[in-house]
Amino acid sequence: MYYLYTHNDLDGVSCGILAKCAFGDRIDVRYLSLNGLNHQVGKYLDRAVIQNNPDDLLFITDLTVNSELEERLDQYVRAGGQVRLIDHHKTAEYFNAYPWAQVILHHEDGRLASATSLFYEYLTHHEFLSRTESLDQFVELVRLYDTWQWEAENKLAAKRLNDLFFMLSIDEFEVKMVERLQNEPSFTFNDFEEKILDMEDHKIERYIRRKKRELIQAFIGSECVGIVHAESYHSELASELGTIYPHLDYIAILNMGGRKMSLRTNHDHIDVSSVAMRYGGGGHAKASGCTMSDVVFRLFVEETFDLEPIRGDAERNRFNVKGTETGVLYESSGEDMIYVYLSEPGKWSLEWNGELLPFQFSTFADAERHIKRNYGAALARDEAFVKMMTEYMYQIRMGTPLLNSDGLGRETSS
Repeated sequence: MYYLYTHNDLDGVSCGILAKCAFGDRIDVRYLSLNGLNHQVGKYLDRAVIQNNPDDLLFITDLTVNSELEERLDQYVRAGGQVRLIDHHKTAEYFNAYPWAQVILHHEDGRLASATSLFYEYLTHHEFLSRTESLDQFVELVRLYDTWQWEAENKLAAKRLNDLFFMLSIDEFEVKMVERLQNEPSFTFNDFEEKILDMEDHKIERYIRRKKRELIQAFIGSECVGIVHAESYHSELASELGTIYPHLDYIAILNMGGRKMSLRTNHDHIDVSSVAMRYGGGGHAKASGCTMSDVVFRLFVEETFDLEPIRGDAERNRFNVKGTETGVLYESSGEDMIYVYLSEPGKWSLEWNGELLPFQFSTFADAERHIKRNYGAALARDEAFVKMMTEYMYQIRMGTPLLNSDGLGRETSS
């Protein structure tokens, strides 16, 4: 008998779908959370000692067990039991010390791995499953979504597959996919699915617009973090927020009902798996998570509860436009004015309510990142910019004060 204990997200459930295609009724598949996995593996090992079925094979995919069960599994294998753990998370690489575990981050061709793509390779290599075009396409869509590469490669079908997964129950999704993969020459969505997915796209857009207005910003340790409470569409929401607010090191999405925190980043220099490990979690460099421990609750909920949401940049400006060398106006969270301008080649200067600040930046992006992280600044609307310029021109006509040509609000020295 075959057994598969796997995660309950798209990547994990897709491992179960492949297992059903390979083994049919000969496999017992369980979709689990991390805590559920530890409980289930413990029960399996207790039962295995009593039943003593040497032909049983236990697969664990997209999840790893705790240290106690890690030792028990190793003892079980040494005693003749059969176990195969397959994972792709950076924080689980230490399992590669065991001959029964395989934790791989990249395929041989350089592609980022998912649990589904690794399990597919295992099943086809050991001739449990034959490759087909339909299976190849399905597995690649799962891999693209789980590794966040679907955006870079513009593979919208990968995102839509995940949307469909969340619109159906796990059982219904599994049955539909197994039937389709076994009977269709290529993997596609049917007409009804396309229609409901179109409706879901509009729903996601509305949800993200609402959550954008709830995002707060705080320093947690040395990192500038965007924090938002949300129960749905975590990947889509984090991707949008990370794109709009690149000055944030990562996005923390708090699911209070599920008592979980998801971490996402668009930056190569930030590894959110290391952040998650601080709080007992783990995952990938750009997508990780952890449970809502007392420490997480204090840092990300209690200590940030009274903060105001981030002010969004003005979106339809014609005059106050980012990167303009003659000057760009920002407003801080306290309604102070910050003026960013190119004072000389390669040097962007800042003025705070007309007073020159004592530092410069080599690029406009660096200057903007600084004022957004430290002052909660947002791009001012054209009306504020025009008003400021009008007052400046009035002062010039009146002759006081005299201003340098490279900025506003500073007297010319004689």
